[in-house]
Amino acid sequence: MAAPVMSPAPETAPAQAVNAPAHPHLKSLVDAARVLGPMRVAIAYPCDAASLGAAIEAARAGLIVPILVGPRARMDAAALQGGLDLSGCEVVETADDPRAAAARAATLCRDGTAAALMKGSLHTDELLGAAVARDAGLRGSSRASHAFVLDVPGVARPLVLTDCVVNIEPGLMEKRDIAQNAIHFAHAIGIANPRLAILSAVENINPAIASTLDAAALCKMADRGQITGAVLDGPLAYDNAISSVSALNKGIVSEVAGRPDILLLPNLEAGNMVYKQLVYMAGAECAGLVLGMKVPVILTSRSDSITARITSCALAVLVARQGASA
Repeated sequence: MAAPVMSPAPETAPAQAVNAPAHPHLKSLVDAARVLGPMRVAIAYPCDAASLGAAIEAARAGLIVPILVGPRARMDAAALQGGLDLSGCEVVETADDPRAAAARAATLCRDGTAAALMKGSLHTDELLGAAVARDAGLRGSSRASHAFVLDVPGVARPLVLTDCVVNIEPGLMEKRDIAQNAIHFAHAIGIANPRLAILSAVENINPAIASTLDAAALCKMADRGQITGAVLDGPLAYDNAISSVSALNKGIVSEVAGRPDILLLPNLEAGNMVYKQLVYMAGAECAGLVLGMKVPVILTSRSDSITARITSCALAVLVARQGASA
């Protein structure tokens, strides 16, 4: 069953009704994923209360069937400390080594025992290192990248940001993969024909700013069918990408400016700062996945809210189900 298609909406949403959810776009994604039923997720080294609690809450929400991969004694101790009950969880025991647990969790995904990989209390590079290892068998046909979905109060649609986590300084062909991964991701969460804004510091092509040249090339690649499934425009500065008033004032005529579904950032530094500004200054909530692999990879951190953790699991369900039906 496909996720509901989200139609174009104005820049700002109407005032929320009393008792309405603070982040309705994320709630709608969780609801859509719950309809599809839970899937088995290998959780690598969940050896603290936060990662175990996230797995249990996602299971209670009807999104995942957790497979806890790691040292049993350490996981039991973390559960006891957090007041958590692991009696209903499947456990695959490994040595007390995060990399060993990550490798075993990746193997479960490769063998079809699990349909997604989730980070526990290990470092991100330990999990991704295991996932992208050649013998893990999880590499896809494109470069791996990360995408966030942000639910920004007052904005009438979810906003996808990429890449804010994985690719530090991507070149043109890496950006092509990042864009295509994000487009497939947008389709999976119900955006049938996403509008993708390619961001830079300015909206005009300037040879001194490499991201403006990349943006122009990406748009032409879309014209030639090298990127499909979306409407692209760029370079766009952040203000005229987000605001139709700003775009109008700059004389920009665009199907994308002022109403993007996806923001493609020029590099990780820019992406990391933009998403954190929206979260910490605009009250946004976000969830995300690593894309471009044979299974979705759920990256959570200790600072993530329970909403972010559960919604990230919901995103994995939507992406995995789309891949299974493709």
